[in-house]
Amino acid sequence: MNRRPGSRAARILALAGHPGTAAAHRDGVRIAPAPAGSTRTGTLHVGPVFIGTVPPGAGGDQPLGLLIDRGGAHADPDAPSDLETLLATHPLDDPALLAHARTAMDWLARADLSGLNAHDPALPVPGQSYVLLIDQPQGAASLGASGATRDTFLALLARARADHPGRPILVKSHPETMAGGHPGHITPADLKAGETLLTAPLSPRRLLAGAHAVYAVTSFMGFEAILAGHRPVLAGLPFYAGWGQTDDPAPLPRRGRHLTPEQIFAAAMILHPVWYDPTSDRLCDLDTALAHLEAEVRAFRDDRAGWVATGMHRWKRRHLRAFFGTRRPLRFADPPARAAALARATGRPLMAWAGQCPPDLSATRVEDGFLRSRGLGADLVPPLSLCLDDLGISYDPTRESRLERLIAEAAALPPAALARATALIDSLAAARLTKYNLPGQPPPADLPPGRRILVPGQVEDDASIRLGAPGIRTNLALLAAARAAHPDAVLLYKPHPDVEAGLRPGALPEAARIADAILGGTDAATAIDAADEVWTITSTLGFEALLRGKPVTCAGLPFYAGWGLTTDLVPAPSRRAARPSLAALAHAALIAYPRYMDPVTGRPCPPEAAVHRLATATLPRPGPLNRALAALQSRLARHARLWRG
Repeated sequence: MNRRPGSRAARILALAGHPGTAAAHRDGVRIAPAPAGSTRTGTLHVGPVFIGTVPPGAGGDQPLGLLIDRGGAHADPDAPSDLETLLATHPLDDPALLAHARTAMDWLARADLSGLNAHDPALPVPGQSYVLLIDQPQGAASLGASGATRDTFLALLARARADHPGRPILVKSHPETMAGGHPGHITPADLKAGETLLTAPLSPRRLLAGAHAVYAVTSFMGFEAILAGHRPVLAGLPFYAGWGQTDDPAPLPRRGRHLTPEQIFAAAMILHPVWYDPTSDRLCDLDTALAHLEAEVRAFRDDRAGWVATGMHRWKRRHLRAFFGTRRPLRFADPPARAAALARATGRPLMAWAGQCPPDLSATRVEDGFLRSRGLGADLVPPLSLCLDDLGISYDPTRESRLERLIAEAAALPPAALARATALIDSLAAARLTKYNLPGQPPPADLPPGRRILVPGQVEDDASIRLGAPGIRTNLALLAAARAAHPDAVLLYKPHPDVEAGLRPGALPEAARIADAILGGTDAATAIDAADEVWTITSTLGFEALLRGKPVTCAGLPFYAGWGLTTDLVPAPSRRAARPSLAALAHAALIAYPRYMDPVTGRPCPPEAAVHRLATATLPRPGPLNRALAALQSRLARHARLWRG
């Protein structure tokens, strides 16, 4: 659903039972009339949730939820808001609720998500054990409600000096100030030796991790300081003041309760907000919203500087622009040497399609994800997922790839992240989704009885075989090896769909001499269901079989081999010494490595949203011209490979 800019807040209000218009106000706060038929009079105090903002551009500033309050604005301490009443009266003692709060807090920390998310996590933090003072832009609504002025910030700076004589003081500018918006309250002229005004987009979490003490007026970053283990000194009365986790300017009698950080988080981030899922156009829980936020922020961070792209077929360029060019348009250049020079001249990173990237080119490689589309890549069907790899590429085991590193690190993921991956595996199986999701026919009804081994055919000049198959390199050799190892098994040979579609060479009439049945036209999920195990060289179908609990034997080194989850006929690189669970492997390959784009909204989305689209939506299909171009492209590519020898 592609809603016009500015309409999402109204849509969330309508879904929450408050239809009507809402007037924009400073800081995103909105005030709307009470809905018709309401038994209460007055106004609704409506504002964006505390997290979920991505810097404006390409629709990234649309809220992922709202705070809807009848009692009063949460930023105004003069009257109790609904959030304050929740914090004051709700038991906040349910173990499941507090466990959810802890896992969400951990998610925010691992993904380095914050209130505004304009920061660059790669930027180094200056030093350790400093005093951190958080500035805010002039005119912020929360400052006016607390009666804070420039003098308030200067007095807070003076207190920080007095409390910590001789310790360095860092003043964190607000992202809006750094972007040239409203000025802050503290200027370089206000600072003394040993004090620094930070204007770079540094990670709030990394700043808080290195801080000795934190001072704030009403900034949400003060709440993040609580989550990071600090007891911030405040000069205002934000929603998180007065609950025993802050040093407050004056007691607020209504807030005498002592709450833990998890309890405050549970009220402010789980119970009170109204969260929104832009893919299914419905209200949702915090975790669904966090998945969307993580996807949006990841795209912003990857693409904020723009890209120079090389080695991209012309038919792919429109889709690449949609994936990677929403912040700054992609600049395409060929050959690679010219693209590299342009990247150096413009200060942009360089990306190259993995199969077209020279080995010595310093570039981030791009390749299809493992949950790609409804239709073949060789058929020029646009992808739902693409992967960026700054180390190597997933199908090349001769060098470390980013995916390989993510798999190794996934062995230490927390239980909540693994639970998310398990739920994703279950949803893929329930929707019968694989990489290409082609329509198919059932296997022959007269399959012989016995242990069935599925042998998926591959395009034999595929890069994954050229680079990752030191021994068995042909479909016929694989069939022969499977038969030799299991002379009494029922071998099921499934031709590669690109070959069946006439888009790539590799028909194998000899397969009928070894296999007991040829599963022509059978979709991958059905073929896997019909088998007891899978033998493959490097096919992604082996990964899909693992996800469905099937034993897999690998004659080559696909990304999922060598981790203790498959039977391997060739030794794996020593880099693959970790022993991740299946859920950890799936998290790396389906959540952490690819980026996804919602084909309906055109926005970055999490894998769960891509599954939703594949399972329920009607996606674009290639026309006759696409197929003609695909066949021509395949012939030209094969001739080029033969010419190179």
